[in-house]
Amino acid sequence: MTHIDEPRLESDLGYRFQYVAGFMRFGPDDIAAVHGAAAHLAPLVPGLVDAVYLKLYQQDATWRHFLPRQSGYEGGVPLTLEQLTPDHPQIAFRKQHLGRYLVNLVTKPYDGKMLEYLDMVGKIHTPQAGSRDINVPLVQMNALMGFVADALTATILGLGLPRDTEIKTLRAFGKLLWIQNDLIARHYSPPSR
Repeated sequence: MTHIDEPRLESDLGYRFQYVAGFMRFGPDDIAAVHGAAAHLAPLVPGLVDAVYLKLYQQDATWRHFLPRQSGYEGGVPLTLEQLTPDHPQIAFRKQHLGRYLVNLVTKPYDGKMLEYLDMVGKIHTPQAGSRDINVPLVQMNALMGFVADALTATILGLGLPRDTEIKTLRAFGKLLWIQNDLIARHYSPPSR
């Protein structure tokens, strides 16, 4: 039996990643499968981003979180939800962030810098980072991650990859998105005792 330092899981990002990744057996072969999908997925990123934002636009509970000024956005901010259209410059700004995130998933090494980036993805959706006005409820983040997971699965299944590559890629992305979800959820609940 392996001893796990549970308090350290809450304070040491690298240790937490090693634990969760090891538990799920997310390793070098999975990272290679994720990186191997880059050439296939890169041309599809704009469509994936548009699909995500169309879904977010369909619910006021998700769309309202784009009304406050986004950190780094310098343009005009709409005053009402009705003024925040899918083609608003602030949404275009946010779409660029999601596109970069998807590209980073399939191109960056999974080192300490990448772990900090994945952790920040969770943190920026809370008042702990970025704008104090942005506080996306965990239920909305879970719904979003589920939608992204399904969209990636559908996209991978549509690539026409050899069956063994397709299976490896799907499993690798499944594990990676669970890791990402853990790094989101940790910013919503107090450390366990």
